[in-house]
Amino acid sequence: MKTLSLTRTRLMAALATAGIVGAAGTAMLQHDVHAQAAPAPLVQTSPSVALPDFAQLAQRVGPAVVNIRVSGVTKISREEAAQEDPFAQFFGRMPGQQAPRERQMRGQGSGFIVANDGVILTNAHVVKGAKEVVVKLTDRREFQAKVLGIDEKTDIAVLKIDAKNLPVVQIGKVSDVQVGQWVVAIGSPYGLENTLTAGVVSATGRSLPDDSAVPFIQTDVAVNPGNSGGPLFNLRGEVVGINSQIYSQTGGFQGLSFSIPIDVASRVQTQIQQNGHASHARMGVTVQEVDQTLAESFGLDRPTGALISSVEPDSPASKAGLRSGDIVLEAGGKPVTSSGSLPVLVTQATPGEKLPLRIWREGSAKDVQVVLADAATPAEKKASAGAASQGRLGLALQALPPGASEEGGLLIAGVAGAAAQAGVQPGDVLLSINGVPVKDTAQVRGLITKAGSSVALLIQRDDAKIFVPVRLGKEVG
Repeated sequence: MKTLSLTRTRLMAALATAGIVGAAGTAMLQHDVHAQAAPAPLVQTSPSVALPDFAQLAQRVGPAVVNIRVSGVTKISREEAAQEDPFAQFFGRMPGQQAPRERQMRGQGSGFIVANDGVILTNAHVVKGAKEVVVKLTDRREFQAKVLGIDEKTDIAVLKIDAKNLPVVQIGKVSDVQVGQWVVAIGSPYGLENTLTAGVVSATGRSLPDDSAVPFIQTDVAVNPGNSGGPLFNLRGEVVGINSQIYSQTGGFQGLSFSIPIDVASRVQTQIQQNGHASHARMGVTVQEVDQTLAESFGLDRPTGALISSVEPDSPASKAGLRSGDIVLEAGGKPVTSSGSLPVLVTQATPGEKLPLRIWREGSAKDVQVVLADAATPAEKKASAGAASQGRLGLALQALPPGASEEGGLLIAGVAGAAAQAGVQPGDVLLSINGVPVKDTAQVRGLITKAGSSVALLIQRDDAKIFVPVRLGKEVG
């Protein structure tokens, strides 16, 4: 067999002579021949990554997840009672008829079995105020549950049902949880029992405004009403969290779910089973965030730590010598990266424990030790700082009336410039500048003259104290 071999020019000429192609066709053929002549590009394919199969995980751990139904009676206000009975609101009540002050309460949630003799973990808000708690297993058996105890500070509740040889979950290590890992939630959203949803860890150690005692695990796992109290599993089928909250503007899932780390829940469980209640430590300070301007004012190279804006009298912090203007950088050997980190570390410590702190004071680090006290209510609070802006200080100051303040300071009679833009108000009391207590206007002028590009003003407004960062401009005139 002969092999036909034509050069590109002879091929084009032959086809044109035969009338197969014209000028336009010739151009097209030239392109095609050229494309065929070029070496084929190498296509590099990435190795395929299989998505996790949750079927075996669900079969293995699903039986240890329970549905919780609660019922009871809750008190309501007169306004709520009027809204529920608009007829009486407009036309009045019959003689002797009293406005209802109670409402029947019914709800649902989830939980999971941590001991085969019937110990169950869930959220405190699921069972709080309930007169009756019913636990339903996946095999459809139902049990009346006893609430052994609740801890509202961490939103953990421990239940007990009268049963034996129950399936239990395995507890995982929160320290192994990393952003990007797959996680699974199982619960009863809207009463749909044993529903499984999956997603990834979005963040760890997340502080929320009203839950400063819990370093939440944030995920994008679909969690809805009824999921509360249910477990968050890793791919090994170990519980790493308890699904507790969602951020939503609609009431439904919007991609932001928050779970209580299981180590926090386990510690509370142990305390409740041993003592009937959970204990939390307190230090007795109010803290606020350190932003860039405050960091510059206090001589820090970057914004970090928790800035102490006030110290409670006779508190553990006061006895340890802590004062307003100290910035806590470490607590118990762990870094305090934000104002929310400190309350978490303190409240999870044991009352009576000696907690070593590393603080920043007057331009250098210092070590302090605090003996923590017991607290039934939150002691660490976040203060909201005013925004800093460019401009001069702009304060009109005058002496306080005798006995007006035990801590001294100067009354702010007028505000303009940068101080006004930062949120300082007439009537505030200026206590210190960059941690230095102020006594008179001459001292204030000296401190401002020596200051760099920004200062931190400690002011008192009513009963609250707060550091306000003010960025200073150049002196004019």
